[in-house]
Amino acid sequence: MALRVAVARLQKTVSGGPFLLRINNQFSRMKHFNNESPLAKHAKKRTSSVRLIGGGLAIGVAVGAVYSYFSDSERKLPGSIINTPTKLPIMKTLPSELKVTRKVRHNNDEYSDLILFQYPTCPFCCKVRAFLDYLKVPYDIIEVDPMLKQQISWSDYKKVPILLVKSNNGYQPLTDSTMIVSALATYLKDKTFNIEDIANFYPSMAYVDVDGKRKTDIMNKYFIMNEDESDKSKRLNSENERKWRKWSDETLVHSLSPNAYRTLSEAIDSFKWFSIVGEWEKNFPIWETSLMVYGGAFMMWLISKKLKKKYMLKDDVRQSLYEECNTWVKAVEQNGGTFMGGNKPNLADLAVYGTLSSIEGCMAFKDVQENTKINVWFNNMKKVIL
Repeated sequence: MALRVAVARLQKTVSGGPFLLRINNQFSRMKHFNNESPLAKHAKKRTSSVRLIGGGLAIGVAVGAVYSYFSDSERKLPGSIINTPTKLPIMKTLPSELKVTRKVRHNNDEYSDLILFQYPTCPFCCKVRAFLDYLKVPYDIIEVDPMLKQQISWSDYKKVPILLVKSNNGYQPLTDSTMIVSALATYLKDKTFNIEDIANFYPSMAYVDVDGKRKTDIMNKYFIMNEDESDKSKRLNSENERKWRKWSDETLVHSLSPNAYRTLSEAIDSFKWFSIVGEWEKNFPIWETSLMVYGGAFMMWLISKKLKKKYMLKDDVRQSLYEECNTWVKAVEQNGGTFMGGNKPNLADLAVYGTLSSIEGCMAFKDVQENTKINVWFNNMKKVIL
């Protein structure tokens, strides 16, 4: 009987009691050890390190993105001003490869302190030339290939006009046609000022336009720094002059390209005229001249379509150009003189004349002469300038 009881207890212990539990626990610990060999533990540790590094990178990218967003927030905020200096430094010497293509002299002048980098029919370049020719200031011209621009490879600024003015320390580069005219007008009135000092009166400013694009403009560019505005009459004349100079830059000029390049054939004809005026065949190889004429015409024909839309010109772009020309003529008539400046041209007259003269050989200008009242004023300007 006692033997049967002992056997029964042994069977109970083996089948489900503490003994089996201890065995199961030992087995479980052995199983756990076998699954986590030193190599497995190392792999697990490495995985944790990778996760840590990955997490750090993710945080770094996120922080960088946030920083980039705020540091570049001007792209999101039209009108933002960015303090980025863009003034071109003084050139100690001229690049040796520069080749003067034309010398403009008045009153038997032999030398010139000015070098103008230009396209012959760029409205902004024409504006500078109108100013210089009216005041009979001698200057040298370097024609720039509008496609390759190798003549201004020395400059970080890749637009024309660029005017180099000889100074005591080398050559002071001036950019932006309006600033060039204002700076020279200031300088020519009183040459006791150094051109380098005068250039500092017109600091560059980077900003973001309404489309969120970064642009650069020049402060004070419509102001003559030594202009006498001591009485109300002179002050009003100066304000009126600045008003119409700005109108020429911001309104009139934008109606030109869509008209000069209205069709592909008109664009080609316009560039052929540019070639004659700029003496491209004389100054450039034949292949380069052909590239400028036909490549330039095709590009400007395409660009003119975008400009028409951007500046909201009429479907018939000629009508927009006619309206602007008549607006100018009406303003001159209301001012009561032969010119906007009265009996002699002021800087507004020179700006508008220079701008319009850029398309003088194009079909668009012939249509303007036939359909507006611009002829009398334009011909009077030509007489006093040429």
